[in-house]
Amino acid sequence: MQALLDAIAAMPVPTEAARVFHGRGGLHPGCEQWSLDVYPPVFVLTSFAPATEEELAAICAALQTRWAQIAPAGEPLNWVFQHRGEALRMEGRSETRLMAGAVPEPHIVTEAGARFRVHVLRGQNHGLFIDMAEGRRWVRDFAAARKDDRYGLKVLNLFAYTCAFSVVALQAGAKQVVNVDMSHGAIGIGQQNHQLNGITTGAVFLPHDIFSSWGKINRSGPYGLVIVDPPSYQKGSFVATKDYGRLMRRLPDLLAPGGRALLCLNAPELSTAFLREQMQALAPELRYIERVANPAAFADQDLERALKVLVYAAPGR
Repeated sequence: MQALLDAIAAMPVPTEAARVFHGRGGLHPGCEQWSLDVYPPVFVLTSFAPATEEELAAICAALQTRWAQIAPAGEPLNWVFQHRGEALRMEGRSETRLMAGAVPEPHIVTEAGARFRVHVLRGQNHGLFIDMAEGRRWVRDFAAARKDDRYGLKVLNLFAYTCAFSVVALQAGAKQVVNVDMSHGAIGIGQQNHQLNGITTGAVFLPHDIFSSWGKINRSGPYGLVIVDPPSYQKGSFVATKDYGRLMRRLPDLLAPGGRALLCLNAPELSTAFLREQMQALAPELRYIERVANPAAFADQDLERALKVLVYAAPGR
């Protein structure tokens, strides 16, 4: 656990949502169970194995010591602990408790100038996937580069969740983003995220099952960018090994000439070969461009187990 304590002792004043310590990457032997994130003004400690009260006390002491050194005047230490041990994960559950301070409501964080609503006391997904920060940067840069296209950039955001990709694309100059996600709650937060950023036009929200909504999705196309960021496994809605190929088959018809597809996969057991081999078989006309690097804070000893974000191009320009 010493590497975690050392990271806490060296952390700067947090200003944006970010990862402080990434034990899951395997670069800190003995700390694989731990991760520490910050959603200012709240720290979120996650353990993927049972944690003792002695361990939590040591981490609390480290946080208190560092916070006393770097905290803006009068700001208390706020931190949350979440346990995601294997038995809980098998049941799709986690245990979360507030350890010190308080969590603001609403809880708004920033990333690269964009604002997002998060909820760190509820569930395993906090409203913003901070490991996807470089994916959002790529989308922002791509949208900015295409903002002066004759007809404007149209984006399809599949498995939109709380629509962070949509926010950054529209901020950068995209003409329209069609957000599709079967969770009404997530789409509702996505609409709030657009309002938080002063975005009043350009976003379409479809709280639908993607696989039964291709008619609506196709009518709004073709798209200059299609973002595919599904869960790796969600019982009853999406299983990557079975369903990702169903999405790939649709891409050639969804993309405008010269358009891009951003394919995301966060499944340690599936490598980039899983995506590339299926794409070659199911959509061979799309050309592989690059793999987007993950944030430095998420460094991993095995890149094939880490988050995978691949870019493909449609023929045409």
